[in-house]
Amino acid sequence: QVQLVESGGGLVQAGGSLSLSCVSSGRTFTFAMGWFRQAPGRERELVAAISRSGATTNYSDSVKGRFTISRDTAKNMLYLQMNNLKPEDTAVYYCAANVVAHIALVLTKLEQYFSWGQGTQVTVSS
Repeated sequence: QVQLVESGGGLVQAGGSLSLSCVSSGRTFTFAMGWFRQAPGRERELVAAISRSGATTNYSDSVKGRFTISRDTAKNMLYLQMNNLKPEDTAVYYCAANVVAHIALVLTKLEQYFSWGQGTQVTVSS
């Protein structure tokens, strides 16, 4: 099973930026990947997802226009650039991956992902 390790979380003021990274132990060129988040007392939710090729992305309405998902397949890396952060973005952020056959397929549901990282805490103060 592939190992995923997130980094880059921290404490930031509202309006600030953070960049999250996720490194994979497996060859990510076969993976569709995504970022999810889970706030206390809430269900884990999709933040953004990206296809194997990187050409297709999907964002939740709450982060659209503020967050950008990207990947570097050669480095087995997934990224999430988060700008104009809001207190409601406070959560543990998780990297997720699954092998897919189609290079343009984006996985948007939690149950579609097989491999998960341990998560990184993002806290946005008001």
